[in-house]
Amino acid sequence: MRPLRNVLTRLLVMLALVAAGLAVPAGAGAAVPDRWGFAFVDTTAGIPDPARQAGSWPPGFSVQVSPGGVGEVLVKFPQIALSTGGVVHVTAAAAAPIWCQAEKWWAAGADEIVAVRCHKYGGVPTFTPFSIVFSSSSGPLPAPKAFGYVFWDGSAVAWQYNSALAVNTVTPTSTGVWTVLLPGLGSSTYAGNIQVTAVNSSVPARCKAAAWSPSPGAQKIQVRCHDATATPLDTGWTLTYQRERAITGAAIPPKNFAYTFDNTPANPGPYAPVPPGVNYNSQSGVNTVQTAGTGERLVLFPSVGVLPDDVQVTAYGPGPEFCTLLTRWGTSGGAAVVRDVACWKAGVLVDQPSMVTYTSSL
Repeated sequence: MRPLRNVLTRLLVMLALVAAGLAVPAGAGAAVPDRWGFAFVDTTAGIPDPARQAGSWPPGFSVQVSPGGVGEVLVKFPQIALSTGGVVHVTAAAAAPIWCQAEKWWAAGADEIVAVRCHKYGGVPTFTPFSIVFSSSSGPLPAPKAFGYVFWDGSAVAWQYNSALAVNTVTPTSTGVWTVLLPGLGSSTYAGNIQVTAVNSSVPARCKAAAWSPSPGAQKIQVRCHDATATPLDTGWTLTYQRERAITGAAIPPKNFAYTFDNTPANPGPYAPVPPGVNYNSQSGVNTVQTAGTGERLVLFPSVGVLPDDVQVTAYGPGPEFCTLLTRWGTSGGAAVVRDVACWKAGVLVDQPSMVTYTSSL
């Protein structure tokens, strides 16, 4: 709970300064990412895709991976270790109904280690390439920009962050269902993007954003999780909400990032999702989505495609569907092309709403 105590302490200090008629120092509560890193893991040992990894570590270091158990990979983010805190998101890249989940993450000397395991639908562990991002943030952001995350460890909020310096809450409502409230990050209509990842080191688990209710005072989000098939499951998970900020954190963002919400997956497209707040592009491009076949969606992020970069995907809706990448995305000519987002139900491709977020490190 140390990040929560730090946030409350900063807030109390700033309120005391204001009450005393003193100016808040420019550096106080500045939005600085404590740590961040991403990678596309296409091997079980060595250095994964050098063109698609970046982080807040010093020059000269690289992400490295090593095999664990069956279907498990240990990802080492160099020089960004945290004793506690941060969130992880993982997206499988496979032309099959396979998802990946975070098992746990921890500091090993100066490095942050994340254990990831992937499963075929039904629960058989297997290796598949995956995209991964780790981030930890602190400090406030001015509206309309917003960023917040929660790590639910299976029984309580282990740690959280809110760029309005408010306290995020989680309320269990039934087996495998939780209501997340992000106060101070509200919007009058749908705006921003949500990513959710299961966290479980014991059993297969996958999680998603099931419902979303924005209001001027808060973002209200429902999380649902399922086991290896379609049974609701109580498990750990991470959730990140971003608005006009990259998935890597609340700091001064890279120049190139974007996100979209494919909220009408039956639309053959290409179409630009609405309202505009769910279809953000930092270079004022218009992101588009179009069909590539049943359950497959081609997503184009124009004007922001710059290596190194990262893509994460989350399914949206109340059922047991989940969404992945079919393969690694493409980056060329200033565009990022996700070919394709694939959504699955009971091992079969289905049209399903999904949220997709892209970021470059530059």
